[in-house]
Amino acid sequence: MGAGASDLAAPAEAPGSGLGDMPELCAAEVLLRLGAPDICRLARLNRAFRSAAAADFVWEAKLPDNYGYLMGFVRGVAGEEDGERGRKRSAVGKKEVYARLAKAVRFDDGKREFWLEKTTGMVCMALSSKALVITGIDDRRYWVHMPNTESRFQSVAYLQQIWWFEVVGEIDFRFPAGTYSLYFRLHLGKPSSSRHAGRRCCGSDKAGGSGIHGWDRKPVRFQLSTSDGQNAVSQRYLDDEPGSWALYHAGDFVVAPDGRPVRVKFSMAQIDCTHTKGGLCVDSVLVYPSGFRTETVVGAHK
Repeated sequence: MGAGASDLAAPAEAPGSGLGDMPELCAAEVLLRLGAPDICRLARLNRAFRSAAAADFVWEAKLPDNYGYLMGFVRGVAGEEDGERGRKRSAVGKKEVYARLAKAVRFDDGKREFWLEKTTGMVCMALSSKALVITGIDDRRYWVHMPNTESRFQSVAYLQQIWWFEVVGEIDFRFPAGTYSLYFRLHLGKPSSSRHAGRRCCGSDKAGGSGIHGWDRKPVRFQLSTSDGQNAVSQRYLDDEPGSWALYHAGDFVVAPDGRPVRVKFSMAQIDCTHTKGGLCVDSVLVYPSGFRTETVVGAHK
């Protein structure tokens, strides 16, 4: 299926496909119309495609305009594009730059990461639960951090019971121009990475068990706002089938092609204190190019 980051770094040699050699520029014209995984596949066909697939101008066309800014995070100096680091960056082949950015790049003490979606070259981002401001998170009567191998960050925040439910976060980042969707990755019930007979176990909270409560009384309110005046507000009940992760859509935002950072503030809350709620896992917040997603998406009712 798709090519991994290791394929981007070093496509394997293969016998000729029978297509014969062709001018390298013709091969490059073909590659310019393809995504990164298909470029790596064609690089295995013959010498012309292998040579064209190593050309800087082919991969630079696939990189986002702000790839220098993104590479600054790889070196631990966000946004560094000038001076000595800039000269060193320019000496790295664009194929190697793409391969490195296609892997997760962690920052903020490992609580956030971004990567290039390999087919489109668009930027995706994930924030762990530890990068969010969660009401009551330091009180183990309400919340506990749990290890979980189904999380990108190997840890989730599990809500046992609380009256005031509120999760808030902020992103300040130079996204490439485009439209992005922001999601909360949630799980009703206590998840477990263990599997028996091919079925997922949900810890001590079985579907419909007493651990999950309060979400059918009032909807959860999702909000998103940006530094340039964009806003989204929606709400929905958390009434989906327990036992699996889902992406809850909080809203979309548009990044202009001016190269400026965009600050995005977002939250989800259910602060009606007439009842408690619990039995919910908060894994992460995800930002994807609009239309791209990897898991079940739960839309919100406005």
